[in-house]
Amino acid sequence: MTGLLVCSREFGLSGKADVVEFHQREGVWHPYPVEYKRGRPKSHLADKVQLCAQALCLEEMLGLPIPEGALFYGKTRRRQVTAFDEALREEVRQAALAVHALLHAGLLPPPAADERCAACSLAESCLPKAVRGRSALRYVESLRGAE
Repeated sequence: MTGLLVCSREFGLSGKADVVEFHQREGVWHPYPVEYKRGRPKSHLADKVQLCAQALCLEEMLGLPIPEGALFYGKTRRRQVTAFDEALREEVRQAALAVHALLHAGLLPPPAADERCAACSLAESCLPKAVRGRSALRYVESLRGAE
């Protein structure tokens, strides 16, 4: 199943899983999320956290445990199996809490505006070069002043 919308009330998350395969184990079909990335595996946890967040949403939606999924990297043309252990699940919980704290406070973190932007699917929405060093609020205010 491609482009499956997923959500979790518990974590206040929603998004779209690239692909959710279904693998049969002991006569039961289990979801297996697969996230596709253009580049190579990264040294940080961002891709794994994203995939695990999708799994947590699916677990809540379907009432089934999801112990692992996979990241497919276009440059290496290989899948990287990712176990959703308690440490990774806690990373997702902490990231969700941090995002909700920012939203509650009405704050937006500044964009990184670095080499990661070249491969980011959100670069057109984020506009890191337009904001460059200014807060998002100041950027919006500057647009209002141009009216």
